[in-house]
Amino acid sequence: MTDSQRASSPLPGQRDKFLVDDTVAYFNTAAMSPLLRDVRAAALAALDDRARPWNLRAANWFPDVERLRARVAALINAPPDQVALIPASSYGLAVVTRNVSAKPGDRILLLDDEFPSNYYTWRRFAQRTGADLLVVGKKPGQTWTEAVLDNIDERVTIASVPNVHWTNGALLDLDVVGAALRAAGATFVIDASQSLGAIPIDVATLRPDAVVSVGYKWLLGPYSLGYLYVDPRFNDGEPLEENWIARSGSDDFSSLVDYQDAYQPGARRFDVGERTNFQLVPMAIAAIDQVLEWTVPRIAVTLRAITDEIAERAEALGLNTPPPKERAPHMLGVGLPVDAARAASTALESANVVASVRGPSLRIAPHLHTNADDVDRLVEVLRTVV
Repeated sequence: MTDSQRASSPLPGQRDKFLVDDTVAYFNTAAMSPLLRDVRAAALAALDDRARPWNLRAANWFPDVERLRARVAALINAPPDQVALIPASSYGLAVVTRNVSAKPGDRILLLDDEFPSNYYTWRRFAQRTGADLLVVGKKPGQTWTEAVLDNIDERVTIASVPNVHWTNGALLDLDVVGAALRAAGATFVIDASQSLGAIPIDVATLRPDAVVSVGYKWLLGPYSLGYLYVDPRFNDGEPLEENWIARSGSDDFSSLVDYQDAYQPGARRFDVGERTNFQLVPMAIAAIDQVLEWTVPRIAVTLRAITDEIAERAEALGLNTPPPKERAPHMLGVGLPVDAARAASTALESANVVASVRGPSLRIAPHLHTNADDVDRLVEVLRTVV
């Protein structure tokens, strides 16, 4: 096998790397990933270190943070200086709203049924600036890409979109959308919480103004630690908070009261205070190290095989799934009749199969722990509710 073939080939089963009980069939990575064994080991080691604060030195506050920053940058093909550590996607979006502007008559474009944090953040921004919130719906037969393109014009000042709709895994072609937004002179923001780690994202190609992502879904890391990429044009921007560690010279503890106006370089000014989380950062490093070892393209092709099989077997039961070209490799929305949607939650729980019912759809989000027995159990549940 050539290097090129290996880079795009499916991975063998990886269930033994996850802390997944064989009694459960877990298809809910889009809500929260199961932990890797290496991530748990990193957590325990970090807890032991935290129990002995007398061993901490000033130098311990910085290296792991920079290692994590570099790993996230490698995932998205960005300079490490342009990555900030944040506690949540809403925090990252709030940083962006602090550093962009709009006026009455301008439009802020979002998808219909967008994740609440994205919607609420931009609604508040619209109320503050007098801009209009443009919530784009999808007409019958339309893709999300087509729906967004139909609504981009000179009035759109900002668009904050995912490349995977969080409810059902529907794809948005960000290459095409990004080009249209740049042509319109609009700010281009990506919420990658449902894709980073499962779909290749290259900011050098996409050229977004900002990307936000949580770390506890497809990045397989801990809760309360996420990431923000910003274009270098934001490097002189205003952070949400004025914490000490983001300032120039913060590594010299003896001179912290010699207050500095200058920040650390790049996006570090946007880091959350207490970014040196001695428990979470080592967990996140261990998780992203594993993602980088597997590689995102191989994760994507492996998960595509799983979701394609589920889609084929669901369709054989008379259920509807989106065409392959319109869905992400790692998430699948299975349309359920109204009565079946009501019954699905109870049936899933009884069978110890974990997936999310979102309106009339069952959102299925496997990962590399998923095996053939898990798929069989899920399909059997579907069989009982249709």
